[in-house]
Amino acid sequence: MDLMIRIYLERAENEILASKSLKRLSEDEEAKKEFSIPPDTTFYSSVISHAFYAIFYATKALLLAKGIKTSSPEIHKKTYEEFKREFVDTGILDVKLLKIYSEMIVRADTLLEIFKEEKGKRGHFTYATIPQANINPAEESLKNAKFFVANIGKVIDNEA
Repeated sequence: MDLMIRIYLERAENEILASKSLKRLSEDEEAKKEFSIPPDTTFYSSVISHAFYAIFYATKALLLAKGIKTSSPEIHKKTYEEFKREFVDTGILDVKLLKIYSEMIVRADTLLEIFKEEKGKRGHFTYATIPQANINPAEESLKNAKFFVANIGKVIDNEA
């Protein structure tokens, strides 16, 4: 596997770890005491943001595996559009996921919707609401990121 692809996948996994850790820190009173964090402080907005970046870096890895690079300006938009164009619109992702799973079919549209939703939530929940209000979206974002990254990783492994 190409070094940059591996780096993006590792970054995606690190973002999931950061997201999980911040969620736990938001909920674990003993950990808050250990780090001298006030009891009412949460990091749910950061959970959402890190979950989004996990999805983003996994997508960058998948695109790079196909020789597609995206860059600034508008890197998030370009990455999303290339992912949609290259893997969803063409149906390639469905075929690859179908090969990986013998019992469960995961539609590429589901992955695309997760990417789109998380991109939107990152903006809304990071900038527009207080962190404590974000527990449910944070849990959903973390779940989506784990699902997305795991499946993209399998597609890339299958390509190798």
